[in-house]
Amino acid sequence: MKRTYQPNKRKRAKKHGFFARKESNVLNKRRKKGRKVLAR
Repeated sequence: MKRTYQPNKRKRAKKHGFFARKESNVLNKRRKKGRKVLAR
């Protein structure tokens, strides 16, 4: 039986990576808050 989680680096980066965050306003909000790390 195939397991439910089939990791795929590209898919993951597309959804949660730096550029995905840049598209939404997540990074700007975090910058305003004065975060040390904006995106991991």
